[in-house]
Amino acid sequence: MKLILAFFKLVRTLNLLFIVITQFLFQYCIVVPAFRQYGLVPRLNTSYFLLLVLASVCIAAAGYVINDYFDLNIDRVNKPQKLVVEKMISRRSAILWHLCLSAVGIMLSFYVGWQINNILVGFANITCVILLWFYSTTFKKKLLIGNVIISLLTAWVVLVLYFIEIPRLPFLPIEQDVLKVLNRIFRLSILYSGFAFIISLIREVIKDIEDMAGDARYGCRTMPILWGVNSTKVFTATWLIVIISVLVIIQLYVFPFRWYWLMLYCILLIILPLLYVFRKLFKARSPSDFRKLSNMVKLTMATGIISMIFFKLYL
Repeated sequence: MKLILAFFKLVRTLNLLFIVITQFLFQYCIVVPAFRQYGLVPRLNTSYFLLLVLASVCIAAAGYVINDYFDLNIDRVNKPQKLVVEKMISRRSAILWHLCLSAVGIMLSFYVGWQINNILVGFANITCVILLWFYSTTFKKKLLIGNVIISLLTAWVVLVLYFIEIPRLPFLPIEQDVLKVLNRIFRLSILYSGFAFIISLIREVIKDIEDMAGDARYGCRTMPILWGVNSTKVFTATWLIVIISVLVIIQLYVFPFRWYWLMLYCILLIILPLLYVFRKLFKARSPSDFRKLSNMVKLTMATGIISMIFFKLYL
């Protein structure tokens, strides 16, 4: 039983659940209603969608495993109480789990892509596996590039559901109704993937400040180590201003449509929490302060993704 619990801890079960919720909400609150509005059905039926979600979960889980595998020494300093690899699961078992989970995720991706004539999704998810490997071995220790990679992969959780609906030969003529549906889904996929990218980047940089002690000891060249904490706070604050400004502009844009419940939700559960993070950012000093800010950003990411529910009502 302890070993099972350790495995669930290793693969960050709550984060995997968040991936599942994100893809379910985008598929059934945005993609499916958009197609139904024109009397059409998505190319990704329920069975293939579930397999694609499972592929996403396996690839993400493999990424968490390999990250902990290579971060063992750093984690001994930054979060010794949360160690799983070597303490509860051997390094050999961890690398085997990474390989198995990655293989399952890739095979499922190719199977789904083959069935719906969009095999490129398999190659796209292979790229995700490769990026997660090099992130853990190399890029995580570099200035900003590791943060950008994780943010892009977070955005891909949403984008893959738009990508898989694109016809295999996009240069051929597409029915006008299908084109309208794809354009609508594209706009919302850019909105939510952009939100996921920026807020993930903010959280990753805050986590770098929190983890400075262990990162510095083992030669990492993250932003707070190279630029200093104050400059890193300015960088983070700039992106907070960007995302808050965009969210305010979106509220002004949807106001004529009378989407008042969505506006109220966004203001109370997305914009105000981000303003709180902005206010507390420059006062933060200790690792526990930055951990609290990181958790607040993560919670705000969740409320942002949950807002997809409203589009089931408005589409």
